[in-house]
Amino acid sequence: MGGDFAPLNEIEGAILAFRQFAGTKEVDFIFFGPEELLRKELSARAPKEMRYTVVDAPEVITMKDEPAAALRSKKNSTIVRGINYHRDGHADAFLSAGNTGAVMSGGTLLLGRIRGVSRPTIASFFPTTGTQPCLVVDVGANVDCKPKFLYEFGVMGSIYVNQILGIRSPKVGLLNVGEEESKGNTLALEAFALMRTSAAMNFVGNTEGRDIFMGACDVVVCDGFTGNIVLKLAESFINVLRIKLKDFSSRSFFNKLSVALMIPTMRRVLKEFDYQEYGGVPLLGVNGVVIIGHGKSSPLAIKNMVVRATEVIERQINKRIEDALSSINQSEGEG
Repeated sequence: MGGDFAPLNEIEGAILAFRQFAGTKEVDFIFFGPEELLRKELSARAPKEMRYTVVDAPEVITMKDEPAAALRSKKNSTIVRGINYHRDGHADAFLSAGNTGAVMSGGTLLLGRIRGVSRPTIASFFPTTGTQPCLVVDVGANVDCKPKFLYEFGVMGSIYVNQILGIRSPKVGLLNVGEEESKGNTLALEAFALMRTSAAMNFVGNTEGRDIFMGACDVVVCDGFTGNIVLKLAESFINVLRIKLKDFSSRSFFNKLSVALMIPTMRRVLKEFDYQEYGGVPLLGVNGVVIIGHGKSSPLAIKNMVVRATEVIERQINKRIEDALSSINQSEGEG
């Protein structure tokens, strides 16, 4: 029941995922929400071959609810019941386009952290001028960070990019106000010192905001305060472009014709900027698989959230993170 268009977009997105997986893998869907409503919508839309279960969750944590308070007061909400279902082994992943803070808090508190992880984090892919996107981590889970958190974000991001994109030794950069080693605030300087000596990632030094879209690094690390601002700024790009083009085309017939001729090409070029293509962002570091979607998630975005969840499961991202951080902590203890 999360998101602006629930539950129809969730149902339609699951159907798209079912059709994409048909003949290649079997996926069972579990829908949480008011049972009568969900059964009615599913019976009218879901293919007969699609396997699904409905779990009654009559309460909904809205976008206006304070996350921590809502988790305590709404035990029968879709988010609490869904994450608990995942925690208890009845589901392999939990996906939601609902209250982001509640999903992050619920994932951390109810699932717990992977051994060796100080703070779970959320990461998001950004399009680049190259053939591969850039992963920015953290994009909002931790607005206040310690140097160790950023170091761990780099390790987790590197593992994620390696497994999802197949990049053998991802280049990891630290977002800063300049490339020089001496630049930045205390957090950046201390995080740099930790990351530069790490054998767990291919750290290439400081990187600037403009380098994200240029693809200078495969992973860019920053605190969640900075990362969320970068994310929201990037998400606004397409809407700003649409408004500017509409204004330009309204000035004359020839402008309108020019824009019309450009649209097919622009759609292909700007496709990578569309959040729907990436689905949702993973909550890395929790003892489970949690994918967080945009509140305006379309069926396409929901479908890609399902695809992303299956990738995280099949490629054992959590185990790889645990092994890497446990090894680092063990080495530090021995040192």
